[in-house]
Amino acid sequence: MMNKNNVTLENHLVLVREGRRGFENAFQAVSRMILSEKIEKVVVNGKTTYDFGIFRTGKKHIIGMYDEINSFVSFVKDAAEGGSSKEMAYVLVGEPGNGKTFFVEFLCSKYRKFLSENKNRKYTFKFLNMDKIGSYGRITTIESQTYEDPMILAMNLFENPDENMTFLGQQIGFSDSEIEALYQNYRPLGACSGYIWNDIRNFTGGDIEAMLGFVEIVPVPLIESLGTVTGKYPAKDKITSSAVDLLGEESIQRLLHITDTNNPYRFDLRRGALARIAGGGIHFSDEIFKNKKDLVQVYLGVIQNRNIEIDGYKWPIDSLIVATSNNSEFNRFLSEKEEAPIVDRCRICYVSHNTNYKLQKELTQYAIGYEAKSTFTKEDLHQDPNLNYAASVAIILSRLPRSEKLTPIEAMKLAAGEVAGEKSIKTLAEVIDTLNQDPDITRRFGQKGLGQRNLGRAIQLMVESSETNEGRCMFAHDVFKTIERIVLDYVSDTNDRAKYLEDLKIARGLYRERIMTEMFNAYMDEPFAIRKDVLNYVNMIIGIDAESLGPDRMWKYKDPQTGELKALKIDERYVKGVEERLGIKTEEQRETFRTSIRKIYGQKITVDPNYDFMDNLELVKAVTDVRLKSDIAGAGSLIGALANRTNEENQKLYDRMIGTMLNKLNYCRTCAQKTIEYFCTQEDEM
Repeated sequence: MMNKNNVTLENHLVLVREGRRGFENAFQAVSRMILSEKIEKVVVNGKTTYDFGIFRTGKKHIIGMYDEINSFVSFVKDAAEGGSSKEMAYVLVGEPGNGKTFFVEFLCSKYRKFLSENKNRKYTFKFLNMDKIGSYGRITTIESQTYEDPMILAMNLFENPDENMTFLGQQIGFSDSEIEALYQNYRPLGACSGYIWNDIRNFTGGDIEAMLGFVEIVPVPLIESLGTVTGKYPAKDKITSSAVDLLGEESIQRLLHITDTNNPYRFDLRRGALARIAGGGIHFSDEIFKNKKDLVQVYLGVIQNRNIEIDGYKWPIDSLIVATSNNSEFNRFLSEKEEAPIVDRCRICYVSHNTNYKLQKELTQYAIGYEAKSTFTKEDLHQDPNLNYAASVAIILSRLPRSEKLTPIEAMKLAAGEVAGEKSIKTLAEVIDTLNQDPDITRRFGQKGLGQRNLGRAIQLMVESSETNEGRCMFAHDVFKTIERIVLDYVSDTNDRAKYLEDLKIARGLYRERIMTEMFNAYMDEPFAIRKDVLNYVNMIIGIDAESLGPDRMWKYKDPQTGELKALKIDERYVKGVEERLGIKTEEQRETFRTSIRKIYGQKITVDPNYDFMDNLELVKAVTDVRLKSDIAGAGSLIGALANRTNEENQKLYDRMIGTMLNKLNYCRTCAQKTIEYFCTQEDEM
């Protein structure tokens, strides 16, 4: 009868004692997974928070969501330490298309990968030779329906708890303190495992050696499509969904074998989604509040008691329950006051859209796709180098609520951690705090706006248009037309629609500014010409009052990026020209502005030696205007030269700029020509 060829319970327990296998609950496992990776401190919207490295790994990882991730990690950690969170579910509530489902699915895939490592693997047990007992018909092996850990069986081997502790201490060699630690995760056996174990006890006359011969230890399968360890239950319509989908039901096949009608093994729990993740898994309930009431009531019992209950039988489960819901469903659910106990059992996390346009660039790249694109006729489809910026800025501006204290551009720059003139990050923090006091969630910071799906649709419309296919290029300016189309087609609220269209105008203006810079770089035949000139201005105002400055106005300084010593001729006419373009006329204003630039330089360069002031759009615009004016008698004449190519000189200039754009600035012939054409119009000027 002894189970010699298979892994025995005793072997497993010895491996646990030696630390080669683990025994922990779902919260402890998820918490250990997250906290064992790199953790960094970051400043988001003026507040220090933590960034957990595990969420930033992989080709398609999570972007932003700092507050939400911090809240989730804190929740799991509290539950792992035995806090009140262990009797709650974690519910992400927010607008569609802001990454709720993506976050949970990413977490689940990381958890499966974590459990696939030998030291983290989950184990369960199955009973062998069941046909010998007599009341199980032709059923020979029975696996624990809820994937109970072998340690749970070890804690329930004998009817007397003291005998279990003695067995673990004397037979296996656990110390008293280790046994005490193990018993913090104690739970009784599930109804069917307990009943079968009792049948085995009766059959063997209570001989523990013979009883253990019926037990085999097996790893819990990690196959995603089976829904084990990480399972998803999407809300279904009211007719087809039932509690059976979650809990399981009586199995007619089993009833044909089992002669004892009291045996709870007649219930097939694996038919439900909960039993498959009950052995330390993550249960993901998508759109939880869309389910009909009786199903949400089932969730209430499961969340609170961590039990699957059918006909009075109980199966304790160990799982982290994460759910999502959109704002409208959640608000509808809240309005039904009798449903309060369920919300009371949930930790609600309001998920906002990403509001950092720099981070949005990665999300926009997700929407565009990393694979090479082609036209309908299978020719390569080029991406305008300004496409990502144009789309990101347009989408981010729609997510920033209007405020009297900040203009949309100032809010956008501060939210990305950039400089916004005189306005500081404190102003943004105050605006966010004020907005977050609003009981209407949708009015809070970042809660409304065009989501990732809307951006995806805009990119789709762009790719399918005949202009894109004929030109074999996704021209950046076209994205504004497709986003406008999406706003008109998909945004039903009149006020929202008006705001988004206004935001689109501002985004077009920002795109215009960027094209001015690009044209200057193309004219100078240098990819970073404007960046050099901006840094020259900054270095000139730092060295303008230097004592070591000789009559030749040459100033030597150490370049923070390379550490080399460089010489710079201070051109006061250029410096004053830039400041005049910024509307600075008096000496006093000049000194104030220069002091603010020096201060920013001092703060930024210590943290990031590559900081280049290119986020200071007003300064970049002023430098561009001055250089265009001094080099080619103003942007107007460059526009004239490019628009009127009847003489040879103008044609040469045009060809040279096109050449630079193709060879050095990543344009293709279509977007290079279209960008120059756009530059020659008066469109979108701010």
